[in-house]
Amino acid sequence: EDTSSYDSLDSLSSRVHRCPLTPSLSPRKRTTSQSKTEPPLLRTNKRTIYTAGRPPWYNVTGTTFKEAFVIGLCGGSASGKTTVANKIIEALDVPWVVLLSMDSFYKVLNKEEQELAAKNEYNFDHPDAFDFELLVTVLRKLKKGKSIKVPVYDFTSHCRRKEWKIVYGANVVIFEGILAFANKELLKLLDMKVFVDTDSDIRLIRRLKRDISQRGRDISGIIKQYNKFVKPAFEQYIEPTVQVADIVVPRGGENFVALDLIVQHVHSQLEKLLCISEYVFVFNRSALASAHQGQPLPKTLSVMESTPQVRGMHTIIRNKETNRDEFIFYSKRLMRLLIEHALSFLPLKPVSVETPQGGIYDGKRLSGKRITGVSILRAGETMEQALMAVCKDIRLGKILIQTNHDTGEPELHYLRLPKDISEDYVILMDSTVSTGAAALMAVRVLLDHDVAEDKIFLLSLLMAEMGVHSVAYAFPKVRIITTAVDKEVNDQFHIIPGIGNFGDRYFGTDAPSDWCESDEGMDF
Repeated sequence: EDTSSYDSLDSLSSRVHRCPLTPSLSPRKRTTSQSKTEPPLLRTNKRTIYTAGRPPWYNVTGTTFKEAFVIGLCGGSASGKTTVANKIIEALDVPWVVLLSMDSFYKVLNKEEQELAAKNEYNFDHPDAFDFELLVTVLRKLKKGKSIKVPVYDFTSHCRRKEWKIVYGANVVIFEGILAFANKELLKLLDMKVFVDTDSDIRLIRRLKRDISQRGRDISGIIKQYNKFVKPAFEQYIEPTVQVADIVVPRGGENFVALDLIVQHVHSQLEKLLCISEYVFVFNRSALASAHQGQPLPKTLSVMESTPQVRGMHTIIRNKETNRDEFIFYSKRLMRLLIEHALSFLPLKPVSVETPQGGIYDGKRLSGKRITGVSILRAGETMEQALMAVCKDIRLGKILIQTNHDTGEPELHYLRLPKDISEDYVILMDSTVSTGAAALMAVRVLLDHDVAEDKIFLLSLLMAEMGVHSVAYAFPKVRIITTAVDKEVNDQFHIIPGIGNFGDRYFGTDAPSDWCESDEGMDF
């Protein structure tokens, strides 16, 4: 499975629901979208999963304007930083929270250093033990909303594991470590600095329990290391950094008053960001729609030639009287033609091959590593079979984007992308594109995973002019390919004359009256 170790919404937002830290702290209203009748949670025996999505973190030009709120937690070894972090996560009650540990960024030890570590002679509490350059780079990218790779450190072998964890999408980042405040570049990235102050005797007892049970070390080695390295490092490098802290939390996770203060402050910051997000996205999209009226279609758009065959298939699938079997059959035919047409835009390089008769044939071959298909669920998934029929052994990814019924905003709920997608040409698939809101979000997700904009091909059976202009305005290098473009979008953002609800017609489903699936995703 190419997507192993991928830490997206399916794991990042899997947090226990809000538990008030003190009786005096009343539960807050959620600032994310939710069902009118049910809270946005799915509870299982093991965990609680947030079904609320991530609202736009970018503006109408596709540029990220909302950075994640970063909380830095510093304190001595075994002071309870992780406990404090988890309690903050529980109390915040928001999806898309990332916990980043400084322990993941220990440097790779050479042979001599590994021998010292085996004898408890290596100082893991000194600043030189950490890869600050990598840490700053990772945290800066995460704060800006980019996809990152986090090393996984093995404390038994004192080296990094082969598989790194991929993390993406955060409203809040909680960064914890013994030297979280020891680097000037790191401090610039922290929006709130919290120092966890715990008695040294308690920290030693906790360290003994942890290192024996979790890291396979013996008591004598732990005490030796504590006296020689841990205690002196705390006094020299960690304790002095309490001066830069915004909040000091004595007694760690037991200090409910301090934790409440942190949670209230973060909530107030998130609410400000949410208000800005909703205003910017809704206002700009409306302005953009009116601005594009009467404008020529962009050069990055390619519409398949409307041959009698293509027009005949459109007549069948647009007809409201067409039964489901015929709708599926002719939709699949159009999808196959669309994908074959799209492949002609991929860059090819000249290559010569020898034929069975011994002759030389001068041909073409893909100029690149590989092609990856990404579908915007659920309707975009219908195009996967056609893509796999044309491209052998292609890798597939999925993005679930739903429209918030109250705000009209698209929201990112789930993604699963293959590893190293940044090196690929990506065929992004959705059955129809009306306003372009879901397509904009999907392209932004791909860019956040370092896919080059000019390597993204947006494919759709039917598009509205408004959606074409929206995508082209935000991402002028993305190639847009479709079988037809309709001129109008009605007040419900449905394409006119359109094709109806493609997902419902293809899958044979009918949404209840209080649910509505637009051309680009399901309203929640």
